[in-house]
Amino acid sequence: MSAPRFYCPPPLPLSTNFELPAAAAHHASRVLRLRVGDAVQIFDGIGNALDATINEISGKRVVLGNLQTCMVQQESGLRIILAQAMCGSDKMDWIVQKATELGVSEILPVQTQRSVAKLSGARAEKRTEHWRSVAISACEQCGRNDLPQIHAPQELDTWLLSVRNMVGSKFILLPGGATQLQAQPKPKISATLVIGPEGGFSADEANIAQQMGFAPVLLGPRVLRTETAAIAGISALQTLWGDFS
Repeated sequence: MSAPRFYCPPPLPLSTNFELPAAAAHHASRVLRLRVGDAVQIFDGIGNALDATINEISGKRVVLGNLQTCMVQQESGLRIILAQAMCGSDKMDWIVQKATELGVSEILPVQTQRSVAKLSGARAEKRTEHWRSVAISACEQCGRNDLPQIHAPQELDTWLLSVRNMVGSKFILLPGGATQLQAQPKPKISATLVIGPEGGFSADEANIAQQMGFAPVLLGPRVLRTETAAIAGISALQTLWGDFS
C-alpha cells in the first residue's frame, strides 16, 4: 500500500523536521488516523516531493521527520489543456477530478451560449478555488506532484480570440463532418481540447473555433455527454500520443 500523500504549499522544508499545515494535519490525524512512525509523502504542486515519517502527533499538530527527496515523477510527456464548457457543479467537479488524474496540465472552464451554469465575480473566484481543492485531492490520490493550473471561467469567444496564435495542436469536439482524432498529426508541443456543453456548441461558436485554428474531431459515432466527452477525449490523447501509448 502506498504512503498517504499531502499537499504542502511551496517551498518544501529543508530541515530535518516539518509541521504539516493545519488542513493536512487534520486529515492525517483525524481522518486517516495515522500514528507516529507511519510513512507519508508531501508534495508542493510544482514537481517536488519528499518521503517522510511521522515523528509526533499532538493535538492538532503533526510533525514529520526523516525527510528524503522522492525522485518519482508522474507527469505525462504530452501537455494537455482542457477547455471545458461550464456544466452543473457536480459534473464539473467530476471532470476536474478525473482530468487531473489523467494528467491534464491546465483546465479552463469556458462559458458558452448553451452553458447551463454561468459564473462571474465573487462566485467565479470561489468556484475556482473549490476546483483547485478538488485538483489537490486528486493529486494526493493519484501520485502527481504537479497541480494542474485551474483558470477562472472565461467566455468562450473571448478565450478563442486570445489563443488564435497559440503554439501546439488545437482540437474541438464536434459531431458531423469532423475527422477522427487519430487521423490528426501528432502534437509536437501541446494539445488543447475544447469540449462543448450539454446542448452542444452553437454554429457561430463552432465556426469561430475553426477560424482560430481548432481542428474539428470526432470520438466515435455516438453522441457523448459533456463529462463523458472530456474524459474520453483526454484518454484518447494520452493513448495516441501521451503516456498511455
